[in-house]
Amino acid sequence: MTVHNPDLGTAWLLDSFDLISLDDLNLKAEMMSRIDNKYIVGRAALQQVIPHLLDRFDILDIGGKRAFAYDTRYFDDAQHSAYYEPHQGIRKGFKVRTRRYLDAGLCYLEVKVKGQRGMTMKNRIAHDPAASGRLTPEAREYAQSTYAEHYGKPFRYDLQWTLDVRYKRVTLVAKDGGERMTIDTDLRFRSADKSLSVGTDMFIIETKSDLGRGYADICLRQQHERPMAKCSKYCIGMASLGEVSRFNLFLPTMRKLSVVGRDVVNERFELAAVA
Repeated sequence: MTVHNPDLGTAWLLDSFDLISLDDLNLKAEMMSRIDNKYIVGRAALQQVIPHLLDRFDILDIGGKRAFAYDTRYFDDAQHSAYYEPHQGIRKGFKVRTRRYLDAGLCYLEVKVKGQRGMTMKNRIAHDPAASGRLTPEAREYAQSTYAEHYGKPFRYDLQWTLDVRYKRVTLVAKDGGERMTIDTDLRFRSADKSLSVGTDMFIIETKSDLGRGYADICLRQQHERPMAKCSKYCIGMASLGEVSRFNLFLPTMRKLSVVGRDVVNERFELAAVA
C-alpha cells in the first residue's frame, strides 16, 4: 500500500523502504537500554541521507500508516528538578511521562533514568489511555520505585503536569535488528498557557544502538551532521516557552531548531481524545 502524508510532505521518506509490522518489530531487540545520539537535521540534508539507508533498514507500518502521532505529557515538581538537575551537575536524572501512541491505540507510563556511560534506561508499564493526562496512584508508585531501585535513594519529587509535546514519528529498524532510528517532525510544545510549533522542515533524529556508532550515525556524519549534546524535547520545550530561566546548555539545539526568540502564542492544543 502506498502512503502519502501531504500534510508533512514526506512521501520521499515514507514510500521508499521495505515495510515491517509492529509484531515483527517487537520480535527484535527491545533496546530499552541503549546509547542514543540525537541530531537536528533539515529537510535537504535528510533527503541526502535516506538513499543510503534503504538496503539496511525497514520502516514501521501499521495498517498502511508510517508516520505516527505521539502525545506526550511530562511531569515534574514545582522546582522543575527534572529540568534543572542536569544544569547543576546532578547525574542521577529522571524524566516521568505518559505517552500515547495514537495510531497504535497504546498508552504507557515511562520513567527514564541514567545508566553507565550515559546510557538511557527507559522503564515503562501500560497506562490507561483515559488517564493519560494524569498520574494515577499506581503510576506514582511505579515512578517512585523505579527511581529508588535504580539510584538507591528515595524519590522525593512531588510531580505535577508541566509540559505537553506532540509530534509525528517515523521509525526505521535495521534489518539485522541491532539498530533503530526515529525521525520526528511537526513538533509542538504546550505549557499551561503557551504553545509553540517548530514546523515540518526540521527533523529530530534519534539513533539507538549498543555502542552509539551505528550505520545511521555514519551516514549522518558523512553529511556533516553531528550529534547534539543536549536535545531533550522536554528541556527544549520548557526553554522555548520561557518556563525556565536558565537554558544555556540547550541554546545550540534551540538555535538549530530556529526557536530562539520565537514568539509563543496563547493558542493551546489539547491532548487527543480517547476513542
